[in-house]
Amino acid sequence: MKHDRTFDPQYGTAVELMPGVRRLTVNNPGPFTFHGTNSYLLGTSRLICVDPGPALEGQVDTILKAAQGAVIEAILITHTHVDHSPGARLLKERTGAEIIGCGPHRPARALLENEVNPLDASGDKDYAPDRLLEDGEMFEAAGISLEAVATPGHTSNHLCFALAGEPVLLSADHVMGWSTSVVAPPDGSMRDYMASIDKLLARSETVYLPGHGGIVRNAIDYVRDLKRHRHDREASILHELAKGERSIPEIVSVLYAAVDPALHPAAGLSVFAHLEDLADRGRVEASPELSLAARYRLTG
Repeated sequence: MKHDRTFDPQYGTAVELMPGVRRLTVNNPGPFTFHGTNSYLLGTSRLICVDPGPALEGQVDTILKAAQGAVIEAILITHTHVDHSPGARLLKERTGAEIIGCGPHRPARALLENEVNPLDASGDKDYAPDRLLEDGEMFEAAGISLEAVATPGHTSNHLCFALAGEPVLLSADHVMGWSTSVVAPPDGSMRDYMASIDKLLARSETVYLPGHGGIVRNAIDYVRDLKRHRHDREASILHELAKGERSIPEIVSVLYAAVDPALHPAAGLSVFAHLEDLADRGRVEASPELSLAARYRLTG
């Protein structure tokens, strides 16, 4: 599938995307954050701040400068990765605004015996919202109405937010135009992710504002491509296993041969997510047990 990596982060500048919607990109570039994490300011004379970002020195000052004296009435959080939510506590200290949105950080499933969570450090375990939003719940602040859309998969507590009366969805890390999302057990779940993809395909929003990178236009077509890509990846894994028993590194070396080897560990987590889903569906089995270090084979 085709991704769009043409993006100017314009660090420190609130970029107006449409009336009442501005984007601030945090200067925290990396292999998983692209040019940085996007925060959004919704409203004009009163504001909602979506995902203030990491607890970096100067980040809150940048947000408050962009607010230009307007009152920030609410801090909305999509999910609890450390590049998205820790800044909420600092912004609350400066503004008094409530932290609203997803629930506390939690894995998609319990750890298996002897399993270590490879992404444990990426979770914001200090996140404590003042108010939780449930799937389908409407929220209003700064004269703006939004609908919470539960989209587990990237994390188990992931929320998107739909702007009422507009074809716009704040899609956070569930759908991004620059790359596919990381889905890595036990924090993430491929089964949940694919169900969330289908959920968005049933909705009407056509413009997505993601957690990293630029605007996703023609979003429904793009989400269909994402679904097709994941199905193709699953088929490729099954094709490799049809040749015989394989470990995750052996599968990665074939499927991601053209990818920088430094990214192969992350690719292995994605393959593990597919294998976990396939095992749940009875398509593959692991020896000695389901894990990153296991060997996998087709059932039957």
